[in-house]
Order: sequence, then structure tokens, then C-alpha cells
Amino acid sequence: MFRILEVNKFYPPHIGGIETVVAQRAKHLSKFPDTEVKVLVCQEKGRGKTEMINGVEVIRCGSAGTYFSCPVSVSFFRKFQELSQWADVIEFHTPFPLEDVACLLSGCKCRVVISWHSDVIRQKKLLFFYQPILKKFLRRADCIITATQGHIDSSAFLPEFRKKCRVIPYPVEDTEILHTSPVLTQKLQNPEHVKLLFVGRLVYYKGVDVLIRAFRQVKGCELFLCGTGVLESELRELAGNLPVHFLGNLSDSDLKSAFSDCDIFILPSVENSEAFGIVQQEAMTAGKPVINTSLPTGVPYVSLHQKTGLTVPPHDVQALADAIRKLADSPELRRKYGENARKRALALYQCDEIMKEIWHVLRND
Repeated sequence: MFRILEVNKFYPPHIGGIETVVAQRAKHLSKFPDTEVKVLVCQEKGRGKTEMINGVEVIRCGSAGTYFSCPVSVSFFRKFQELSQWADVIEFHTPFPLEDVACLLSGCKCRVVISWHSDVIRQKKLLFFYQPILKKFLRRADCIITATQGHIDSSAFLPEFRKKCRVIPYPVEDTEILHTSPVLTQKLQNPEHVKLLFVGRLVYYKGVDVLIRAFRQVKGCELFLCGTGVLESELRELAGNLPVHFLGNLSDSDLKSAFSDCDIFILPSVENSEAFGIVQQEAMTAGKPVINTSLPTGVPYVSLHQKTGLTVPPHDVQALADAIRKLADSPELRRKYGENARKRALALYQCDEIMKEIWHVLRND
């Protein structure tokens, strides 16, 4: 039996791109022959519990709360020590400083694989103290998985460990295009308008404020924002009387319908905290053109400029407005980029093939 331990901060129903990736890993890796998977995470706050999800044991350690984006949990260290003796390989999902410390203190002898999702971006002062621990953790790792070459090149830490890195993109699970509920069309103020879609949390690095300012310069479109976050009230005020629809968090089926129903998908992220943008893949799978930003991370590696959409500089209101107008005014260009986007998604992000590659990396085959 090959035993895999997946370690992360949180797990669904907590909303987040990394949490989605960890759940995806657990579900698919557990289907390989003679493979058992367990997941170790924390509660955002409250007592711990253990449950079975998709046939995988998920251990949620109790937490006193979350501070500086990191849960505070003493029981996490105890449980990690126990499970590190059980596992043949541990896949750590970073950034999560608690797991780095737990690994180094435990002295675990099993194979260590780090899935590097992003550098620590916002907590600069804490990074000063955390940096020596992180570098020691990276030296301990047997392999480091990143989703794009941009993750390596833009990182303050990974270039030193380039020889350990393997680039394996995030997979797309469901490649079928859903033609069911027109969740955006039915909310249009004008049925002739072009539908612009953003999906993500309403937080600082997503650049939704830049998107709304650019949208002020655009005619014949309506903007749909799927997601919630601390900036929602501020963004509602910024939007004023513009045809901007705040849809909140949609169900999985409605969200998939929204991708199918939109005309243009926009990811206007402005900071390196946006390391990939899985939502781009979902829009591309639905055959939609993408407008993204030229962050030095993995974002522009997903949807390519003038092939599957348009890429503009982050924070550039005028460039974003120009890109929206260019696609909104040309149904033919939208069709061309959308077809290219779906072809790229199907060619590069097939779930079965990517999971097989990850499984072999974890096994060190």
C-alpha cells in the first residue's frame, strides 16, 4: 500500500484555489491502485473533527483562530507527528508556515514533496522571521511542484532550488460545456449587451476596483461579479449606478453555467498573490476569451496574449478598458480566441494525465 498525506491550511467547504487543488488531489490520487490518501488541515476556528469525504479521511485540527492568514493550532503538531510516521510521502501545499515548522521539528524520514502555489506576498514583516525556516524547508524537500515556469522565475526563493522543481499544471476536471441555465442573460438590463464575467474573492489583489474603473469607459456591456469579500461594500459604492451585477457565491452548477453564458472572462489581478488563476482555465474550457494581466507569476502562462485572449499591464485602467472594448466590438475575435482557449485547455489541462504525473512524482518513479 502506498500512503500519501496531503497537508494544507484548510479544506473545502472553505473557499480558495489551493483548497480546491488539495481536494482534487485527494479525490483522484486515492483512486490509483494500492493507494491510500489522508488529508491534514486546520479549522478556521473551533474544535477539531475527522470526516470521510469522497472516500478520503480528512483530519481537521482544532484552531484558536486565524491570524495573519495562518491558523493557530497546537493539535496540528501532534497530529502531524503521528501521521508522518504513517505516510510514505507527504505533499505540502505552501504557503503555510505551520506545516514547515511541523515538518522540520518532527524529523520525519519519508519523502517530502512541496506544491508551491505562491510566495508569501503581503506579510512582509513576518517574512523576515519566517524566511530562514522556509529556506530550510525547501532544502529538506525532495521535489517541488509548480503549476507554471512563472512560479519559479518570479519567486524570491525557488530559483535557488530550480533543479528540484517540476512544472505540472493544475488540471481541469470537467471539460463538458454546460448549456443549461442562462444565469447571466436573465439578469441583463439590455439583452443586446455583451456579458463580462469576473469570478473570485473581492479582495485587494484581485484588482476588481481597476476593473470597475475601466468598465466606466465601456459602452454596450454589463459586468457580472461572482464572489464575496471584504471589499464588497467599497466596490458597490465604486460601481454606483453602472450596470454591475454582484452575484455573491454561486452554486457549482450556476457557476459553470455562468462561464458558459458569459462573452468575455476577465481576471484583472494586480499583485503576485495571484499566482495562477484557476478560473481562467474554467473560462477557457467553456470556450471563452480571457483578459488577464501580465503579472510575473503564472497568470499570463495560462491564457496567452493574442491567442486565447488579451493580456494587459496590472493596475492599467486604460489598457484594460481598451482590451474590453476591442473584444466587445468584435464577435469574430471573441469566437477565434474562445475556440483557441478551449483547444488549449483540452490539450494541456486534462485531469487524468496530470494526476498520473503527480502520482508518479509522489512515488518517485
